[in-house]
Amino acid sequence: MTTDGRVEDLLREIAPEVLGALVRRYGHFDASEDAVQEALLAAAVQWPEQGRPENPRAWLITVASRRLTDQLRSDGARRRREDTIATREPNDELLVPEQDDTLTLLFMCCHPDLSPASQVALTLRAVGGLTTAEIARAFLVPEATMAQRISRAKQRIKATAVPFALPPEAERSDRLRAVLHTLYLIFNEGYTATSGPDLQRNDLTREATRLTRAVHRLLPDDGEVAGLLALMLLTEARRAARTRPDGGLIPLAEQDRSRWDKALIDEGVALVSDALARTKLGPYQLQAAIAALHDEAPSSDDTDWLQVVLLYELLERVSPNPMVTLNHAVAVAMVHGPQAGLDLLATLETDDRIAEHHRLHAVRAHLLEMAGDHVAARANYRTAARRTTSLPERRYLEARAARLSDDPSS
Repeated sequence: MTTDGRVEDLLREIAPEVLGALVRRYGHFDASEDAVQEALLAAAVQWPEQGRPENPRAWLITVASRRLTDQLRSDGARRRREDTIATREPNDELLVPEQDDTLTLLFMCCHPDLSPASQVALTLRAVGGLTTAEIARAFLVPEATMAQRISRAKQRIKATAVPFALPPEAERSDRLRAVLHTLYLIFNEGYTATSGPDLQRNDLTREATRLTRAVHRLLPDDGEVAGLLALMLLTEARRAARTRPDGGLIPLAEQDRSRWDKALIDEGVALVSDALARTKLGPYQLQAAIAALHDEAPSSDDTDWLQVVLLYELLERVSPNPMVTLNHAVAVAMVHGPQAGLDLLATLETDDRIAEHHRLHAVRAHLLEMAGDHVAARANYRTAARRTTSLPERRYLEARAARLSDDPSS
């Protein structure tokens, strides 16, 4: 959006309320979402020049409603039915929604019939207020490709005839997990971009955190919502220290911890501590507890690595996956030595989900370097560098390999 940050933040904050008001009154999720996007773009252009309206939400709902009714009137096949709807002018009930529909929209965008990629794209578009071009840039795909993905997702939502309401109680827990996983994926892609010239996409981490805050506001007693928000805050707290002036990657152990954001750390620690004390244990809480141990330690050597190992053991029981084992292996190496970490890592070599992933080779290289096997470490660093599509990660891995090549002892 071609506007200043304050206006952009406001637009994205109220976009779900505007879309929710239209869908609740008119139906037609896909048409309502397009109309809201047009209203957001109109605001981005007009407000900086003409000033912000006294009631931004009402302004957006009015403009979006007019765009929607114009679109519905143009559909000749449904003219009679849509003309009846189109005669409804936005009223007070519409302009001042009685409820926050953010969570309902998130459930709709994360419908189980949609692929994870489609859930992410539709969430960013419909709930985040990002344009298709912005989402395409974030994931480094052509705008036309992203437009098709979003269009197919909206068509699928329409075909399933999903009502605009929270899912039944029996389905709500599973659907909430899908929502949290989608927000987690968005944050992770922003924190460590899977491809391209930049290590981080701050727009995505900011959007994922904002949406997770919204869910936490609506579900303050859910421990996993609190855990995910805490994890994001504790991870985001390190952002300024993760890169060099040239954009190069700085690993956790080498970061200047004085540059970490103490306010985010304090907020994250408070959130996860409260959730662990009073709610059912879940994987996001465990990941946040591990992040808190890292963030509160004065240095890598001062980290309570034994506690980190114990938390990873618990996490592997609660939510086993290869990335957890990968991180667990590093913690084990810090407590029991690199060979113990390598032994745990060996269990992943036949796991098709990660056997060819660059991070497996990168972690193995790190542990081999710790063990003093610089020849094998160098080979694994080079393999990892070839397999990553992130330029900052590739440069870092190549530099590690080169440093071992220059080491007379290797």
